[in-house]
Amino acid sequence: MTREKVQALVAGCIRTAAVAGLLSTAVSGASAEALRIGLSADPTSLDPHYHNLTPNNQVVAHIFEALVDSTPDVALQPGLAESFKAIDDTTWEFKLRKGVKFHDGSDFDANDVVFSLCRVTANKVVNSPSPFTTYTQGIADVKVVDRHTVHIKTAGTVAFLPRNLLTVVMISDGLIGGEKVDYAQGKCEIKAPWPSTEDFNSGKNAIGTGPYKYAEFVKSDHILFNRYDGYWGKKPEWTSVRLRPITGAAPRMAALLSGDVDMIENPPTQDIPRIKSSGKYHVVSDVTVRLVHVGMDTRNNGKVPQGVSGTDGKNPFTDVRVRQAMSLAINRQAISERIMGGMSKPAGQFLDTRFFGSQRGLEAPKADPDRARKLLAEAGYPKGFTVMLTGPNNRYVNDAQIVEAIKGMWERVGIKTEVQTLAASTFFSKVNKGEYGVYLSGWGPRTAETSSPLRAIVGTVGKAKGWGVANPGEYSNAEVDSLIDKASATVDDEKRWAMLGQASKIAMDEYAVLPVHYELTPWALRNDLDYKPRADQMTFGFEVTRAKAAK
Repeated sequence: MTREKVQALVAGCIRTAAVAGLLSTAVSGASAEALRIGLSADPTSLDPHYHNLTPNNQVVAHIFEALVDSTPDVALQPGLAESFKAIDDTTWEFKLRKGVKFHDGSDFDANDVVFSLCRVTANKVVNSPSPFTTYTQGIADVKVVDRHTVHIKTAGTVAFLPRNLLTVVMISDGLIGGEKVDYAQGKCEIKAPWPSTEDFNSGKNAIGTGPYKYAEFVKSDHILFNRYDGYWGKKPEWTSVRLRPITGAAPRMAALLSGDVDMIENPPTQDIPRIKSSGKYHVVSDVTVRLVHVGMDTRNNGKVPQGVSGTDGKNPFTDVRVRQAMSLAINRQAISERIMGGMSKPAGQFLDTRFFGSQRGLEAPKADPDRARKLLAEAGYPKGFTVMLTGPNNRYVNDAQIVEAIKGMWERVGIKTEVQTLAASTFFSKVNKGEYGVYLSGWGPRTAETSSPLRAIVGTVGKAKGWGVANPGEYSNAEVDSLIDKASATVDDEKRWAMLGQASKIAMDEYAVLPVHYELTPWALRNDLDYKPRADQMTFGFEVTRAKAAK
């Protein structure tokens, strides 16, 4: 059977028994040297500080590293810092690894840490659509103690600083000729131009300390990395990793079946049972930190949000009864079973209860259309109103189908719903500017701590640098903000967990956003490969290994 026929069958008959037949056909063995992975989303840049999205972060992690790393279960472990500790309430000490070299042969040292943190905290990344400042909020100063020791001073106690720094990777101060950078309360003045995003994408600035080196980046086609033989850590098994963005589920599946790739993210949920029974491939999955939710424009500014009509000139989302009604109209269990094929868990808060800062006992709301209609009537909308629900169509698993499902559920309670789904790159550039009244979005903090979504999704915009980066609807609650602040200043894990959980409960009681589900991210790969599923949803070529039986 030709490759073209395979692709046609998968694309046109993905739910038929033809797929089962394809799964049983022989496929070529994975190269002993190269690994090819099909990605479900297209990264927007190789600049590691440009766009805080999982598709970007997982790709740049092949080149760049952070001071702190994490296991697949998102437990903290040393990264470029071999150790870290709080030496007083406002000072963290990071001891850097010795002998670490950038891909150009230069040494990694404390000056690189100052430079990297300056670029993020001072927001020196031009036109960043989603900055990393949410992870550096609270840093007041960075001091070089010696070549391999850095003290990070914070404005008050920041208990989760090491977790925050998981996502802030280190770049070389050689990009500005090694010019000394003084942190100076985040002002970070230098004479040389700050590194440009364009130069990262071209490979000129793509010089990290990671296990792979930049080889080629063709936007929307492929990213090629070659193994860095001077890497300080465990050497990956593959001499090269080729990442191919294949945003369509059917073409991604076809690429796996035809042997064009060895592994894919997010195989079509309806085909997972067939993949598992194929004898040629296997699937790994686990619950993740990825929350898919509905957000709304809650601004009480006298304006009707975009796409909303039939409300007599009012913003209906300022009324908590309307938000509650919209939540009760959503049948999360049905979405999990019928749309996600069981590859999601209905959500009632920002993170599943296995993760730090969640509120125990805060379960997903049960669908109650009758109660939803009563609440709408009480709020003054007995005949409902009209909304435009917008979302991406290539970012989250079955995202466009989820949007359509919610449309039907809202219409059953009297909310006439139009839908608009866009490519992720277009959607996020618009939603982050507050252009949509109601939208489907997501947040997957690599920190695996509730402080991240609290600050990003419901933290008051402008309250502190880095807050509200995913809060275009500008929800605000002073008590939630206060609890986030107190948790940040609380070193005791049990007390901090309780504060974050309480903040989550307040936001959920007010329906600040409407959680839909946590994704159970699957990966489909050849039987001669192994991959431990990551709770942060990251796909790392350097963590893919040969199966024990194949070694």
